[in-house]
Amino acid sequence: MKVALCQINTIVGNFKYNEEKILKFYRRSIDQNADIIVFPELCITGYPPQDLLWNDRFINENRKVLDTIAKETTIPLIVGYVRKDVEKIYNSAAICYDGKLQSSYDKVLLPTYDVFDELRYFTSGHEPRVSKIPFQGKNITVGLQICEDLWDYNYDCKVSSIQKELGAEILINISASPYHKERLRKRRSIIEDKVKELNIPFFYCNMVGAQDELIFDGQSIGVSDNNCLIAYGESFREKIVIADINADKEIEIDIPSKLEKTYKALCLGVKDYFYKTGHEEAVIGLSGGIDSALVASIASHALGPEKVHGISLPSQYSSDHSLRDAKNLAASLGIDYKVIPIQDSVNEMENTLKPYFNGYKPNVAEENIQARIRGNILMALSNKFGWMVLSTGNKTELALGYCTLYGDMSGGLSVISDISKLDVYALSNWINTKHPGRIPKGSIEKPPSAELAPEQVDPFDYDIVSPIVDAIIEQGRSNIDLELSESEKELVDGLYRKIRISEYKRRQAAPGLRVSTKAFGIGRRFPIVNHFEN
Repeated sequence: MKVALCQINTIVGNFKYNEEKILKFYRRSIDQNADIIVFPELCITGYPPQDLLWNDRFINENRKVLDTIAKETTIPLIVGYVRKDVEKIYNSAAICYDGKLQSSYDKVLLPTYDVFDELRYFTSGHEPRVSKIPFQGKNITVGLQICEDLWDYNYDCKVSSIQKELGAEILINISASPYHKERLRKRRSIIEDKVKELNIPFFYCNMVGAQDELIFDGQSIGVSDNNCLIAYGESFREKIVIADINADKEIEIDIPSKLEKTYKALCLGVKDYFYKTGHEEAVIGLSGGIDSALVASIASHALGPEKVHGISLPSQYSSDHSLRDAKNLAASLGIDYKVIPIQDSVNEMENTLKPYFNGYKPNVAEENIQARIRGNILMALSNKFGWMVLSTGNKTELALGYCTLYGDMSGGLSVISDISKLDVYALSNWINTKHPGRIPKGSIEKPPSAELAPEQVDPFDYDIVSPIVDAIIEQGRSNIDLELSESEKELVDGLYRKIRISEYKRRQAAPGLRVSTKAFGIGRRFPIVNHFEN
């Protein structure tokens, strides 16, 4: 028996697009002699639909599309949709064949952590069960699951074990599981644990593509009853993955490095965000520094260099080497490049404010005038030409509030807001190993600086600060957990305070692409007014 795992890229709310894609991949799977054809979780609606689930027309349209797809079926098709029963809705998988919807399975385990909030919308399926699906004149008993049903080790209900007890001969899980670092390893480990325990094959079909800040990696897999990996879908690409249930030999797969996966994830995130929001071209402020260089490289790769516009916006504090690095970057990427000096605008703004600032020493207020003028110019170009501004701040800076609201934080998408400063350097160096000279050496080697004041450099030792910030944000660790000396505690307490008081900035930031286990955005909810000292 051959199972086709169709890891496809759908669009939330674009029912016609999703219907056509599902049917296209269904027919292609038939051409590849598949016996059961599987699609991801909530494939018909797109994932995650969020509060669209409270719109009756949305739910009704989703059902109409399912009925249309079902009429086209011959061999069994499994696809994710929203099932409505009176006033309740369920995250469900439809089983269709012979031209109609035959049965549905409702997701039992509904996650409410990190980016997931399914109990807000869905009712849990009553209990795990199995389904009979025809194959070569007889029925095969399938334990059908939806995403979290696999991750049952933190729940009392052990979905896979119950399905095996009910007679399941194979397990099929349809998922919309967002990417983060090490995600494949964790998925594969838990699936192999299930197979080892239950001695039945497991087939896992995951979504691919990006929706807002979430990126889905695909990487659908099939594992035989003797725990061999028998099928694998390449990461971040649409694919029909054919898994033969009778295969018993381990396939060899070339798994990209963590850095390569992160880069591919960000490229897909940018590409899909532009395509699905109807944008085509990007504009980026090029400072000559490492962050904007990395963002420009990602945008160029994702959109094509002809769709990317790099703008240098020098003030009196901008160094010659920064301008040179920005120009060299644009040349190496092959993107459009312009220089728009801002010093006259800065002088005009300072003269306007002079009567009100008189008698006060210059401080961050004057520095941020430069950043905000840059932001205004980039947004003006965006308004005039329809270009989307890409924000270039990294996770470490965003965590500590080392960024200017309405200045360098301006933009429609924050590309590297989930990439630490150290990982910015690591990714940039990795890019240069693949494409020598793509990111100028000067951008990588010079001390990081906002260049808003004479001889200014960033006020952090990122080798020390960046891992601590990651431990606080991604692992939720406190200074007690970190076992620090008194001097180190003072440093960490200061970092905690900066993170805490900068929440108001992050709340107003552009959406950022998620690639870690804990990113700023929908999966991290802290109050702006927060007097709790950790």
